[in-house]
Amino acid sequence: MNYKLVIRMLGTILILEAALMLPSLAISLCCGAEDALALTLAALITLAAGLPMRLLAKPESKNLRAREGFVIVGLAWLAMSLFGALPFLFSGFLPDFFDALFESVSGFTTTGATMITDFSHMPMGVTFWRSFTHWIGGMGVLVLTLAIVPQFTGRNAFLVLAESPGPSLSKVAPKMRDSSKILYLIYAVLSLLMFVALLFCGLNPYDAAIQMMGTAGTGGFSNYAASVGAFNSPAVEIVVTVFMTVFGMNLSLFYALAIGRWRDLVRSEELRWYLLINLGAVLIFLTQMLPLPEYNWDFGKTLRHACFQTATISSTSGFGIADLNVWPIAMKTVIVVLMFCGSCTGSTAGGMKTMRIALLFKQSKREIQHTFSPRRVNVVRFEGRGVDEKMLHQICVFGIVYAALVVLGGVIVSFEGHFDLETNFSAALTCISNVGPGFGGVSGSFAGYGSFSKVIFSMLMLAGRLEIFPILILFHPNVWRGA
Repeated sequence: MNYKLVIRMLGTILILEAALMLPSLAISLCCGAEDALALTLAALITLAAGLPMRLLAKPESKNLRAREGFVIVGLAWLAMSLFGALPFLFSGFLPDFFDALFESVSGFTTTGATMITDFSHMPMGVTFWRSFTHWIGGMGVLVLTLAIVPQFTGRNAFLVLAESPGPSLSKVAPKMRDSSKILYLIYAVLSLLMFVALLFCGLNPYDAAIQMMGTAGTGGFSNYAASVGAFNSPAVEIVVTVFMTVFGMNLSLFYALAIGRWRDLVRSEELRWYLLINLGAVLIFLTQMLPLPEYNWDFGKTLRHACFQTATISSTSGFGIADLNVWPIAMKTVIVVLMFCGSCTGSTAGGMKTMRIALLFKQSKREIQHTFSPRRVNVVRFEGRGVDEKMLHQICVFGIVYAALVVLGGVIVSFEGHFDLETNFSAALTCISNVGPGFGGVSGSFAGYGSFSKVIFSMLMLAGRLEIFPILILFHPNVWRGA
């Protein structure tokens, strides 16, 4: 293990995080909020921790191997979350360390689960930082680092591979650094377009920025208890719905569209699966919602809310416009399925990813066919190409570990005895899928859980955002042995 290289990279990440706290400090100073001192202290402490690590750790070799890549990613997200909790602590808004850590992890992993029950006294600077963590975490901390920090590692593709949301790496340029810049430019342009659209809907710049960051990062943090529903605006709901769907798509498709390769968009099999799953959910929601008293067969309102609810769960944004606990069981079942599926690879969303779901379906179909025709050779194909058997095996393992962590998380937190079975398991699922709201006692806030459960949920959120293995690998003793 090249420890000096790992330390140097972590120092760079913390320096970058300190710099990223400055926009929130500027918001606080401009608005005359009382949290400016808290943000200043948080930025200075983060900088003081990162600067020595960056300057004093001078690795003899800059060759980055897969092991270092996974360790850097896992430790970087842990460090970002720990120091990202400081503004919540110092401002006194979340004075409990475990509450602040949970909120920070939820922000960076774009989960959107929260410890906040009272939104009426949120300081503007810390509120902006809370939502800004969504925007930072949406595309990935290491992707941002490689895009703006001079290259100093040999094979930095390992960093992005370990952090990439899905089983395939979205590489739009020969060099990973150039790919990172292009993807972040696409991310920024789409974010700006949504911000402008929300301004045209009548939102003030601050509210528009908060909702934009929650949507772009598919996290769902809002500055209102009623979330998007607080604006009572069909136009805002439509804009948020459209962009939640957009940010659930593979961002590399927008690069193909920008350079004139629009056929890539049309031929994308994963995109077709994603849109068909969403369409099916919308149709089910329509049939279930139309008879409800709050909709009373109002087709326009029902369709708008059905599309919104589908987009917010499938993109794992977690914005809310309704209480999920009062919905029919059929709708809750569809929501659980959408939580598992998530969105496309190369998006900012969570879940298992549509590509994995499609390949698991195709592999299951092949195994059934093999039962009747054992001598027939069937190749699983996706996006017009045969899928390597090694990748199919990895996807099966991922699915098993993913489901096992949901069950294990639900069982472990049940020992605290705070909530019922539905609440505990939906909380574990929504955390590892990075969705946010769950059923029962966590439809609004996770504040009812104890410190131990908050740590478990934080680890599940990190595991879900980093595709499980970069977090699990930190606990394997062989990773830390040898050169």
